Amino acid sequence: MLAGIGGRRLAVTARGRTAPFEAGGTVPRPLERPFFSRPSPVVARALLGCWLVRRRQGELLRVQLCETEAYLGHEDPASHARRGPTQRNLPMFGPPGRAYVYFVYGMHYCFNIVTGEEGTAAAVLVRGAMPLAEAPLRVDGPARLCKALSIGREQNGIDLCDPLAGEIWLERGRRPLGSRVVVSPRIGVRDRTPWRFALALAAAPRLPL
Repeated sequence: MLAGIGGRRLAVTARGRTAPFEAGGTVPRPLERPFFSRPSPVVARALLGCWLVRRRQGELLRVQLCETEAYLGHEDPASHARRGPTQRNLPMFGPPGRAYVYFVYGMHYCFNIVTGEEGTAAAVLVRGAMPLAEAPLRVDGPARLCKALSIGREQNGIDLCDPLAGEIWLERGRRPLGSRVVVSPRIGVRDRTPWRFALALAAAPRLPL
């Protein structure tokens, strides 16, 4: 069963019933900038299984990434950067490893990670994640993820490679045993380029809808 596809219920839900994923340690070990300096599709796939860590009110929240989408710059008709820099998309033109958070439909935030060389305006949209069993968070879908982790306008542009100065960072993780990567076109995009990446959990339990 696919995990977190298109904002639908995860094969592993955020109600405390999760597969045994290995969390990162208590000492921050953020992914470094060279990890994000690669092409967006490469980073989008490599992020699957990584931990997204959020420092909030003195506690650390960890979720494991299970669905991403890659976006390029002006050559990508679905990219916010296709018409050049604006006040809204300015973080996309900055250095890799920074957050790009935007408001959509007048009610939701979406969390992106800037990738590629500075100025190329590429980014990875985090579409879904899986929580730890002891942290019953709804993070299946980009809007739910931002709501659960309190990611909003204030986090736009922050450096994800410096957890001592920031609020959010990413750490390496192990993909669940038996999982595989499913590649498909991005959701809601006419262009059929296969830049959507998701984990399929072979041994995930089937839970009631």
